[in-house]
Amino acid sequence: MTVIIFIIILAVLILVHEFGHFIVAKKSGIRVDEFGIGFPPKIFGFKSKKSETTYSINAIPFGGFVKIFGETPDKDSISGPDSRRSFVNKPKWVQAIVLSAGVLFNIIFAWILISISLLSGLPTAVSEDNAGTIENQKILILEVLPNSPAELSGLKVGDEVISAKTEKTTLSDKDITVSSFENLIANSNSSGVDITYKRNNNIENIIAKPIKGIVEEKQAIGISMGVVGIAKIPIYKVPLEALKLTYKIIEEIVVNMVALIGSIFMGRANLLSVAGPIGIISLVGDAWSFGIVNLLMFVAFISINLAILNIIPFPALDGGRILFVLIEKIKGSDIKPKIANVINMIGFLLLIALMIAVTYNDIGRLF
Repeated sequence: MTVIIFIIILAVLILVHEFGHFIVAKKSGIRVDEFGIGFPPKIFGFKSKKSETTYSINAIPFGGFVKIFGETPDKDSISGPDSRRSFVNKPKWVQAIVLSAGVLFNIIFAWILISISLLSGLPTAVSEDNAGTIENQKILILEVLPNSPAELSGLKVGDEVISAKTEKTTLSDKDITVSSFENLIANSNSSGVDITYKRNNNIENIIAKPIKGIVEEKQAIGISMGVVGIAKIPIYKVPLEALKLTYKIIEEIVVNMVALIGSIFMGRANLLSVAGPIGIISLVGDAWSFGIVNLLMFVAFISINLAILNIIPFPALDGGRILFVLIEKIKGSDIKPKIANVINMIGFLLLIALMIAVTYNDIGRLF
């Protein structure tokens, strides 16, 4: 189920991105030859009588693509009969807007998802500062360590802890807290801790036997917990609050990405901190376990990541193509198509190599 959700998320985000390029190119008077859902081989395509664009459904369901006339310059797009509607012959500012439209649409899409999340009630960690304003507070399991007593007993991320007891002590929903639960585990004997929890509205019960070594100097079962509730925002405040949160996420991602790129150039990069497709599948599962609102926020986060990654001035990315447009504007002449295509191909191959390395790390983390 998690893999299916991941494929749907990836497809939607890429389609949003490509739709940005598509609609802005159309509005700019540029000919768009094809808008494809998925990647070839093509299953079928159609074209309406009033449209010059072929809309296709393709076999590989990982997003989509747009064929913009003249984006990869050739003789026909440069000087052919319809060359006035070619991307390559449009003013540089128009080219830049078309190339940046996908990034803009991903950010707008993220803002919409964050707005929906805030309107629906966003799951929020409860602290001393906001404890009085958060509704439906619950103690949730936020992390389960691999091969820990908690994982072996069947506990999962997102489970709501209702009660716990040992031979000497019982914690019910009235007096159970994160600290009291941790103390119960630390002071339990070899018979284990009887834990009652809720998952998908079903009440379950397990016994976990704490061990030493997971946490320094005390017994533990290998989980981290937190109090999580629902933060509700008045509807008139939602658009602005969503915009603020979108900006904050952009800022954090940019800072982390700049730090990562800097560490690469200094030879100190740690790709273990970067998640590829396999790593993201696991994160999707965690987000889904906390509910649809949390999943929407995760999709918004990935959409912003996709936008920022694409705006980096690196060949084969939108940012690299925008950089080419800027260079052409400054030098007053176009970069030779053969040179541009070769540079973009090299950039694409480097990106594939990076993706393989990240995926290798993802697989390593699984084992």
